[in-house]
Parts: sequence; C-alpha cells; structure tokens
Amino acid sequence: MQLTGYSLGLVEASWMTVQLAFVSLLVGLVLAVLFAGGEMSRHIAIKWPTTMFVTIVRGLPEILVVLFIYFGSTQVLFMLTGDFVEVSPFISGVIALSLIFASYASQTIRGALKAVSRGQREAATALGIPQSYAFFRIVLPQAVRHALPGLTNQWLVLLKDTALVSLIGVTDLLKQAQLTSAATHEAFTWYATAAAIYLVITLITQKLVKVIDGKFSIQGLGNKGAMA
Repeated sequence: MQLTGYSLGLVEASWMTVQLAFVSLLVGLVLAVLFAGGEMSRHIAIKWPTTMFVTIVRGLPEILVVLFIYFGSTQVLFMLTGDFVEVSPFISGVIALSLIFASYASQTIRGALKAVSRGQREAATALGIPQSYAFFRIVLPQAVRHALPGLTNQWLVLLKDTALVSLIGVTDLLKQAQLTSAATHEAFTWYATAAAIYLVITLITQKLVKVIDGKFSIQGLGNKGAMA
C-alpha cells in the first residue's frame, strides 16, 4: 500500500526521529567514554574541567541545553569568524542530545568500570597479557554487562528527548503530529499514532539490547573461564 499525504509525512518524520536518536546515541557514547575517562583521570587539569562540565550539563534543563546549542552556536561562530553561519537544526539537535546523553551515561560507564574487579587486571598482567588487550577483551565486556541496564534506560530517555528538537525547526515525529493534528483537527488520532510509533521503536530497541546483553554475558563467562 502506497502512503500519501499525512501518513507519508508521519513516516518520514518517524525516520527523522530514528536518525536523530541513533546518531545522538553513537556520538553520545563516544563522548560518555571520554567524559568517564576524564573524570577518572589522575590529572587535575583534566579531571576538574570534565567534572565541572558534566555537572553543569546535568544541572541544566534539557530544553535549555537544546536552545543554547542552537542559538548560541550561531553567535559564537559569528564572534569567531565575523560571518553569520547558520548551524543546521539537525546538527544542533544531535550536539545537544549527545551532550545530554553523554553527561548521564558517563556516570554509568564510570561506575561499570569501577565494578570490574581489580583482580581481573592483575591476573591479566601476571599472565603477560598487554594492558590494551586485557582492557578490550576482559575488562570492557564485563563493564558493558554492568552498564547495559543503565544505558538502556538512558537510551529510552534520549528517544523521548528527541521531541525537544521540534522547538528548533526539526520536523521530527512529534512536530509532524502537531502539524497534522492542527491541519485535520484530529489531535487525538495523530498524537495517539505518534505515541504508538514511539512505543514500537522502544520495543524494537529493547529486543536488540537483550540480544547484545546475551552476547556479552556469553563472552563474560568465556573470559572468566579463561582467567580461571
């Protein structure tokens, strides 16, 4: 069945939401690892600024972070270059959502790394295993198992936070539902449809997380057996 009109617009907006959420997730995970490493650093010049930045982002309302990135980035670029450079709403949304996600996820990752027994690292060193190999093959799989429940919850929050970008001009699922309901005067129908789509995306990603969790659980058992 070929979709047209409002239904097609809602499908396209749903795809925009999925893109926004997954790109923000990937960028956010990279930033979260960097933030976690910065907060665990022994160098005060790295630890304190990172901790301060993460604390500020976590302490601000999320909508304010989105607006600050979108409008503030244009002003900063003008001050630096002297030219008016308009930043894409999508890019601004990704930056804002990534920073918000990373600020919370970094705490989960930091706690997960600390939850891995120091004896695992010491045993790897005693066996002559390089530190980098031990980290990626022994420590990280176990840390992921500890971090997955928290990261899953933060992913669900990120997925819902994508609705905030509708305020800066991104036609995401919520924005399209608003436009369609205003045009058709059928608010309940289109908002309920949007809610159902959000729910479907959530259920699909939860299934994927369970598959990933099972994979790392098997790897973790294998690593423990090898270390034994």
